[in-house]
Amino acid sequence: MHNITRLLLSGCCAALLSAPALADNIGMPGNMPKSYAAECASCHIPYAPGLLPSKSWLGIMHSLDKHYGTDASLDPKSVAEISAWLNQHAAGSRKFAEPSPDNRITSSAWFARKHREVGKEVWLRASVKSRANCAACHRQTDKGDFDEDNVRIPK
Repeated sequence: MHNITRLLLSGCCAALLSAPALADNIGMPGNMPKSYAAECASCHIPYAPGLLPSKSWLGIMHSLDKHYGTDASLDPKSVAEISAWLNQHAAGSRKFAEPSPDNRITSSAWFARKHREVGKEVWLRASVKSRANCAACHRQTDKGDFDEDNVRIPK
């Protein structure tokens, strides 16, 4: 019985320690479709799918013709491929799973909590430009690393 308990505890600890959301390193899935890199990441950072729940990604993918002020329409094959990938890797933990009111990562409750100490003037700096420019402060966004220990707020 002692060995079973130790095995269960070590398995639980390993699972908890490897949970990416605990360190705000939600990870970028390695199987990113080429269409996501070519289409979505050509205009902004390739946002990790785990930053939003499936419902939000679905809303984004179904309104690409009016994508935050831009027509980002895609061919049906790309929409299907990207949507499937986003859905497969969407937020599952409670931390990120709460839908954003307008499907924006920057409008989500967790984003507001994590950035509550960032002054309004920081968002307006030429080096930052907007809340959506994660890479301005989070230097490893390409890896899905948003850990606050790696943040460098530019001047």
